[in-house]
Amino acid sequence: MIQDLLFYKKGCIRDYLEQRKSALENEVKSMESDYVLNVSEEDLCRYLISEYSLEVPILHENKKYLYNKSEVDIGISVTIAIPFEGDGNLFEYQPSAVTLYYPRGEIRDQEVHLIRVIGGHNAEEARQMYMGDIRIIEEHLNSIKHCINNFNRELETFVRQVVSQRKKKLLYDLGLISDLGIPIRRRDDIPRTYAVPNIRRTPKIERPEVKREAFKPEPTLHMEEYENILSIIQNMVMVMERSPRAFVDMKEEDLRQHFLVQLNGHYEGQATGETFNYEGKTDILIRVENKNVFIAECKFWGGEKKLLKAIDQLLEYTSWRDTKTALLLFNRKKDFSAVLGKIPVVIKSHPCYKREIEVREETIFRYLFHQSSDVNRELILTIMAFNVPK
Repeated sequence: MIQDLLFYKKGCIRDYLEQRKSALENEVKSMESDYVLNVSEEDLCRYLISEYSLEVPILHENKKYLYNKSEVDIGISVTIAIPFEGDGNLFEYQPSAVTLYYPRGEIRDQEVHLIRVIGGHNAEEARQMYMGDIRIIEEHLNSIKHCINNFNRELETFVRQVVSQRKKKLLYDLGLISDLGIPIRRRDDIPRTYAVPNIRRTPKIERPEVKREAFKPEPTLHMEEYENILSIIQNMVMVMERSPRAFVDMKEEDLRQHFLVQLNGHYEGQATGETFNYEGKTDILIRVENKNVFIAECKFWGGEKKLLKAIDQLLEYTSWRDTKTALLLFNRKKDFSAVLGKIPVVIKSHPCYKREIEVREETIFRYLFHQSSDVNRELILTIMAFNVPK
């Protein structure tokens, strides 16, 4: 009977993968608008990637066993069970390569059941048949593996595109933009004291939960301005490296003042004339409605515990969704390479860490964190490590 054939029942694997992408799009479209706008985009994407990625079955032939044996009119019906790992529904789809033979069997839980009727009691004949079926199954699995690997490899990009487009459409329908863009502007008369170089820019995951509340847009710093601020900071450090004696005795608060002067030389505030300020224990910040949209801390490397404490301090001062932060880490020890090696290990051990964001700089690290009180309120943390004279 056709329904007993493996790799045959539901059509071609390529069609199935396209259907799966359509199902993903439909799921995102069906989500409530306030949920999509309030939920962590990172967590939602991770959930969808986990939910829709596929795992090609791997047979455990060494664990096969006799499941059932019974007398029939023309001989003996024998069922051999072969355990496997992976998605059992993939046994129902035809490989992309043309095949003329489909083994008979069925999928029960995480086992392939091969059913054969053997005339007489020839054990060797039965063994040869099962071995042949297993070989064909392995060939079919290898054939669909290429399609599945390509699907999984492209899935993250597809998911992030679908979620981003859904959010943009919802904001457009509400007459909003994705962020309010704080009103900072660059000065026209920036002093050019140095050249600015070009800046090179699988356990199951549950669907993330959010509080049932209407979405409210919040101010945020545009990514373009965030990158420009960091480039100004980086180039200020280049000045320090060229004139090491002038900075050798400076403490954290002295370094902060130099960065504040340089940043406010590039940006013009709306009321006070200064965009960048400091307050309390926070070194450099931009505030909107008494909440921080950008925070930077200047710290000397003092070991792993002090780095975690500095991150906790940054998190303490974040309020808005999508806050941008930076940690300027100055090293006065000899082994700078050892410090660079420790930073990612320490960062990823923090309970609010979400994921690493690629940056093509050896001494710059970027990560996505969530606020300690709300996993859906995220912040970007960029760590810029510098070696300064002792």
